[in-house]
Amino acid sequence: MMDFFSSILGAALFSVFSWWLGTGAILWLVRLPAATFRWSMFGLSFLLGLSLWTAAISMRSHTVLNAYIGFVSVIAMWSWHEMAFLTGWLTGPRREVLDPGLTGRQRFVQSVQVLLHHELALLFNFGVLLALQQGHPNHMALCTFALLWCMRLSAKLNLFFGVPFVGEQYLPVHLRYIGSYFKQAPVTLCFFLTMGASCVTWGWMVWEVQSGLVLVNAAWVLLSSLLGLAIIEHLLMVFALPLQKLWGWAMKRSPYSLNATSSDISPVVPVVLPNRGDPA
Repeated sequence: MMDFFSSILGAALFSVFSWWLGTGAILWLVRLPAATFRWSMFGLSFLLGLSLWTAAISMRSHTVLNAYIGFVSVIAMWSWHEMAFLTGWLTGPRREVLDPGLTGRQRFVQSVQVLLHHELALLFNFGVLLALQQGHPNHMALCTFALLWCMRLSAKLNLFFGVPFVGEQYLPVHLRYIGSYFKQAPVTLCFFLTMGASCVTWGWMVWEVQSGLVLVNAAWVLLSSLLGLAIIEHLLMVFALPLQKLWGWAMKRSPYSLNATSSDISPVVPVVLPNRGDPA
């Protein structure tokens, strides 16, 4: 079994499966009655603490098993942050629509205020991982978190500057005000720059794996697969693809609108953000 997970195919499939299952779990939890959110957050908070401990263990040495432990640990951490955001428990000090007519710096300031607390929580989480990393050789957990963070920031910048599909209609009812901070427009230079940098990085990572230049291929395959999925998520801002069919089992109930059905809902993808429209 370990031989399979040590292979390129095994690591790639595991990364895709983690993305699919993690997305579905968040979709299912956020569609439960609001009264269950406190219990979901309680369970995920326990998982967050456990994942910090397992991430610290994974940092101690370069092994295939530790690569997987570090990867899964960060996916668990990320799920806590996404659920905290989607439930409205951890967003920002501003909880109202964008003031009409704002542009430039003023629009940017209000956009930051609408999710500041969530961003600070991510920054704190990264700081904890950085502290745990000191003196240990395996950077898998730290790199996984950094990759997710960078691609999430890229998504926010693109939603701020403008993309064709912002997905505000897919926000939960209690977060619908965030949609006013998105800009629906043709793709901008920001999209080409961020996608270009992402694709170049992905191509370099794939080349490193194929050339056998990395110590533990499984770790690099997990990361490069995750980056590839994040690139696909960015493409959803330009091309409307019916990926929600992948999570039919988790989308039978919808908290997004009073009249929505499961076929109307777009997926919430945790690799970048659990909602295709995350605030800029």
